[in-house]
Amino acid sequence: MKELQLKYGCNPNQKPSRIFMEGDRELPIQVLCGKPGYINFLDAFNGWQLVRELKKATGLPAATSFKHVSPAGAAVGLPMSDVLKKIYWVDDMGELSPLACAYARARGADRMSSFGDFIALSDVCDVDTARLIKREVSDGVIAPGYEPEALELLKAKKKGNYNVIQIDPDYVPDPIEHKQVFGVVFEQGRNELEINPELLSNVVTENKEIPDFAVRDLMISLITLKYTQSNSVCYVKDGQAIGIGAGQQSRVHCTRLAGQKADNWFLRQAPQVLNLKFVDGIKRADRDNAIDVYIGEEYMDVLADGAWESIFKEKPPVFTREEKRAWLDQMKDVALGSDAFFPFGDNIERAHKSGVAYIAEPGGSVRDDQVIQTCNKYGMAMAFTGIRLFHH
Repeated sequence: MKELQLKYGCNPNQKPSRIFMEGDRELPIQVLCGKPGYINFLDAFNGWQLVRELKKATGLPAATSFKHVSPAGAAVGLPMSDVLKKIYWVDDMGELSPLACAYARARGADRMSSFGDFIALSDVCDVDTARLIKREVSDGVIAPGYEPEALELLKAKKKGNYNVIQIDPDYVPDPIEHKQVFGVVFEQGRNELEINPELLSNVVTENKEIPDFAVRDLMISLITLKYTQSNSVCYVKDGQAIGIGAGQQSRVHCTRLAGQKADNWFLRQAPQVLNLKFVDGIKRADRDNAIDVYIGEEYMDVLADGAWESIFKEKPPVFTREEKRAWLDQMKDVALGSDAFFPFGDNIERAHKSGVAYIAEPGGSVRDDQVIQTCNKYGMAMAFTGIRLFHH
């Protein structure tokens, strides 16, 4: 198959629409179920590249949750604590495979953004992963293969209309890529830069110690950024992205946005949130939305009389700003990657508030000394990679 007709492009008015291969090559995918659209394929192909690189870099199964051509979450298949299982709503599923753990982490880090995601898996989709996907609101999945029972589970999703794509894991694209904007063709070499530990060897801070777990997490952050719309920064802890700031014009706004997401991830693990008692039958999305509001500044939207009764069995106490800050002060050993240099130390100040201890960024700013000085103030270890990872 050399081409696939699509219903429409980015928007319903953009017709005709198709994906196709030039020359004699065939498309490297098969659609096993559903009718993926233009944006679905953009998410699928970017997501597949991300998880393929995560698997190569770490040796672990990887998953990502994509929305609007940027990852909402990305993770490798490490075991989860009981607390993580609970906040990701998988504590009722028993022991999960490494691939399922990777997707639970990728989906669970930012459940608000992952709602209606497109999933990419580095390995053949197993039954555990399919069971997890089946109960989430999602547009589709791409993987190098599917176990027969897993495929049947996915085909039953959305009344048989769930998008299931199989990609040839041996497919290698041409080294030169093209795209067209306003009738003008752009050409560039593909970004084939390998993210590896050598990129983290130039540690420019007083603290030179970057332990193995932080090297892994920094590589995860950089690989994630490689497929995130720029400007972008990515906070990572324990093998998973916990906050991704994408597509902001100002880098400090990326750092703040991603930092707030990382904070929310950690606040969801606080006893005040774990002990919330929801009414029976509440939908998963409504539960996620209520938690997001409860830990935010607009908490009275769910705690006001006449509002809380439809969400909680009993009215929760206010999670005060002081209590939240005290809890966040316990977050440690977070890794932070940036797709371009930090121009000011204010980015480091914000990162410190979210427990960042390890940083990877290209370097090259005229204010590198200010950024390094701010890192030294907090005892952070920062590596200059010398490489930029813009993605548009």
